[in-house]
Amino acid sequence: MSEEQRAAPEGKGAGSQLPAQPVGVKPQDEKPAVDGAALFEQGGALTPRGQLVFEPSFQYSHSSTNLVSVVGYTIIPSITVGLINIKNVESNTLVGALGLRYGLTSRLEGEVKIPYVYRTESTSTDSAGTGGQNVTSVFTADGNDLGDIEFGLRYQLNRTGPSYWLLGLRVKSNTGKDPFEMPVDQATGFYTRLPTGSGFWGIQPGLTLIVPSDPAVFFGSVSYMANIPRSIPGVGDVDPGDIVDANFGLGFALNDKTSISLGYDHSIVGRVKRNESYLPGTMVTQLGTLLIGFSYRASDRMSYVFSLGAGLTQAAPDVQLTVKVPFNL
Repeated sequence: MSEEQRAAPEGKGAGSQLPAQPVGVKPQDEKPAVDGAALFEQGGALTPRGQLVFEPSFQYSHSSTNLVSVVGYTIIPSITVGLINIKNVESNTLVGALGLRYGLTSRLEGEVKIPYVYRTESTSTDSAGTGGQNVTSVFTADGNDLGDIEFGLRYQLNRTGPSYWLLGLRVKSNTGKDPFEMPVDQATGFYTRLPTGSGFWGIQPGLTLIVPSDPAVFFGSVSYMANIPRSIPGVGDVDPGDIVDANFGLGFALNDKTSISLGYDHSIVGRVKRNESYLPGTMVTQLGTLLIGFSYRASDRMSYVFSLGAGLTQAAPDVQLTVKVPFNL
């Protein structure tokens, strides 16, 4: 009797075939439950070695603020004598970007992102004085040009799970239009052309944790953006303040093609300094955003990714819509 016949289960014929692998073990080539593209940028998986991913994206964000200032004095709590100024600001930003990611090794990924920015801003002011005269004025401006190009590296610290740690380093350039070089209306103090960049180089190290738990993937990360101060003629040495960012969330597979994501991102932006002293009128800014994402894997090479961000703090954008189409070259 052959070895195969002796190994056949009891009651089976000699011609029966053994399973290709032990029962209950997932095939080695089975795709992960959650498409890596479904995770937000902060929690995504690495690109495999030797693979190049081209990722065009489009992002729209809208912000609106209402500021009320009173210059005067109060007679009683319900009556104020003086000048009341109401300022409404509506801002819209559209960013089209081309991104490239390449797997340098099985644990190291490099990336570059080139954005093009278009911005519009409308500011209306209403002034009401004690004489009963109302003065309303509207000021609009826009700007479009290359944004701040970004470069990044991400390295997976451990080879095996159950969780994975990724160490990242991102460098942001100042290729966008400099805010300090934009023309300003002398009467109002507003930009007549809007900048498309921050005007400063920045270096951002970060650490990401990914925990697979089929059919879900949990992730969280922390990062620190160190903006590099610079000397600006006529202004002095300016430090725009550093940024601490933390986020967490999960991706969940609905089926083998569709995934959804839910997350929260919070950034703390430091105060601006000029000549080593805090600039009067500036303060620490809190940016909190709720993130909801959807991903559809159209093929083994391409996915469609949609995400919605809703601002939960006053300084955060009211709404932020992002569309990405990553595909393997």
